[in-house]
Amino acid sequence: MQENEIFRPTKAIIDLSAIRHNIVNLRKHLHSDVSVIAVVKANAYGHGDVQVAKEALKAGATILAVATPEEALHLRQEIPHTPIMILGASPIVFAPIAAKEAIILTVFSEDWVRKVSPLAKDFEQPLKVHIKVDSGMNRIGVRQEKELQAVYDAAKMVNNIEVDGIFTHFATADEENQEQYEMQLAIFQKMIASLPEKPRLVHAANTAAALVKESAQFDAVRFGISMYGLAPSTYIEENLPYPLKEALALESELVHVKKIQKGDRVGYGGTYIAKEDEWIGTLPIGYADGLLRCLSGQEVLIEGVRVPIVGRICMDQCMVRLPKKYEIGEKVTLIGKQHGNEIHIQEWAERLQTIVYEIPCMISERVPRVYKEQ
Repeated sequence: MQENEIFRPTKAIIDLSAIRHNIVNLRKHLHSDVSVIAVVKANAYGHGDVQVAKEALKAGATILAVATPEEALHLRQEIPHTPIMILGASPIVFAPIAAKEAIILTVFSEDWVRKVSPLAKDFEQPLKVHIKVDSGMNRIGVRQEKELQAVYDAAKMVNNIEVDGIFTHFATADEENQEQYEMQLAIFQKMIASLPEKPRLVHAANTAAALVKESAQFDAVRFGISMYGLAPSTYIEENLPYPLKEALALESELVHVKKIQKGDRVGYGGTYIAKEDEWIGTLPIGYADGLLRCLSGQEVLIEGVRVPIVGRICMDQCMVRLPKKYEIGEKVTLIGKQHGNEIHIQEWAERLQTIVYEIPCMISERVPRVYKEQ
């Protein structure tokens, strides 16, 4: 048996050419001197961090961003030289490892810098840090100029710490009402101006701002959700500077087909009752794979025809109502295109009353990711 051999027919198909399309077109949209930071946190939003990161770099990204130390180290094993930035907080004990592995850390506390200071003399190379400014989201970051100055001064006093950048994050860049965005931008610009020297890399734009806000480009933009072909919001989707290509499809196949009689019940609790004699197919995918029980009633594609999931979704399987008898092994598309029809991730998000970000992230690790290029 080969190590990566896949037996289960349920799989997520990742189109790397779509990733490339989305980044290449962003590069054309930005000023030529603006860098692209490819955000590959959360296993590249469920798409596979290493494979997506490598494709992003080939397409023109120059920095990778993740959320945690563990994510950074996992990437570093496969991608030895590219700058990797951790967007969230990192513990003090990770600082020496970050310096050794050339991982950029986010800092927003003078106390953190002072506690790292005694360790810095043993760093193999300078630790690069980016100072996070909280311009109005109230998550992490320095909120006042005096806080910023204190963190900046503390870092500058340590020989082996390099203030490589400063950044913020917009809370409402994906909304039509831009009042808070403009307020945050003004605060961030004022904070930058208060420093005696501007760091090498200033960045503020998330995906939404990168796509529609020229004023937020600065030295780099952080490209996340739309790298995977998904718009951050309806407002952004209606104002896209170029068409996006969705990178993820979710596919399976029929493993059992049977005819049931009128009145027969399907699934746990017998919640679905056949109104007539009908064909029922079973798919090897369930809520442990990310097909949540709330998605009962959601349609899938068989031969390009929409058919509904019926009954309660099980941990590992679900049932669909078929318009006719199909053969075992018939391909089923849960997300993606089939025979001219398509089910978008947005459709799942609307049924679950959530955002498109959550859908690829919830497809579990036991669903193999298979990579292709058109």
